[in-house]
Amino acid sequence: MIRRFLANYLPRHRNRTNRFLHLLGVPLAFVVAPVLAVSGYPWYVHVGCFVGGYCLQFAGHAVEGNDAGEVVFFKRMLRLPYNEYASHSNDSSASESSDDSTSAV
Repeated sequence: MIRRFLANYLPRHRNRTNRFLHLLGVPLAFVVAPVLAVSGYPWYVHVGCFVGGYCLQFAGHAVEGNDAGEVVFFKRMLRLPYNEYASHSNDSSASESSDDSTSAV
């Protein structure tokens, strides 16, 4: 399971800035926001952390030159073109496929 995750994650997060923004954004959205929610902070504080964390991740993908995973999911569902991997990557999801283009290691 972890190998499959890394096989998909690593080619989509090669840029150092993208990795750094994810290093900040993921814990902000998925650790700090829930902790603040159960700690009794006003709703706008933990919602702000969640949205801010996601914005950092989306900014990282903009720097990387590819779509975030959530964007890829919705574009696939709507049958729209998407950019799963940055142009410098050897992997490509431009062709329509029913399966993930990365394979488990």
